Amino acid sequence: MVDPLFQAKVQCPCCERTFLSSRVRPSFRKAIRTDTDFMAHYRDDVNPDFCVVRVCPSCGYAFTENMKQELTPRQKEMYMERIGKSWVHRDYGGKRTWEEALDCYKRALLCAQTVGDSERVIAGLLHHIAWMYRLRDMKDQELRFLRYALEEYIHVYEREGKDINNARLMYLIGELYRRLDEPHEAVRWFSRIVNDKRIMDAAMIKASREAWHQLREEMLAKKMAMPEEAELL
Repeated sequence: MVDPLFQAKVQCPCCERTFLSSRVRPSFRKAIRTDTDFMAHYRDDVNPDFCVVRVCPSCGYAFTENMKQELTPRQKEMYMERIGKSWVHRDYGGKRTWEEALDCYKRALLCAQTVGDSERVIAGLLHHIAWMYRLRDMKDQELRFLRYALEEYIHVYEREGKDINNARLMYLIGELYRRLDEPHEAVRWFSRIVNDKRIMDAAMIKASREAWHQLREEMLAKKMAMPEEAELL
């Protein structure tokens, strides 16, 4: 029987040592279903999300493919001063438990914040941590990190401006508002996607309409007033 995991050689951006980190073979990366905020669900024994973060066993620096692959001397120094100096050698290269995967994500978040990685990267890590808690039905923690992720996604949108290529980001902001039980804000973002004629992303337009229809049913059930934007969806 083929092992779903294989070892890939990677180089640490901080200490520059090479180490092995586990990945899931492409043939095993088939999601059972995907949530409306893009969280993929897999079989219990194979979850590629558990292997996203690479942790250097030598210095403890944790990173993903989307994080900085090269650090300046100052960034390396900041990491070692704030985090790395307390690292105790540990190898995350094998199969990870849920607890280990969560630890890796949180360590990557600390590393990204310490070296000043992009807001988009930080938002993604926060979102993935929320997904980890969703796997265990830990609702309070999931919502806590969804809120953090939402705040970062909004910062990304504000920094990048109203780029027409940001339909997916706009949808995600609306969807997180919906999950955080702020329907009026959610509708406002969904309506932007549907009504901006410059946006040609058919998948995100469709997803925004579907999200609004679901919201509408929820709001009617709660006898909530409909926002003005609702008329345009």
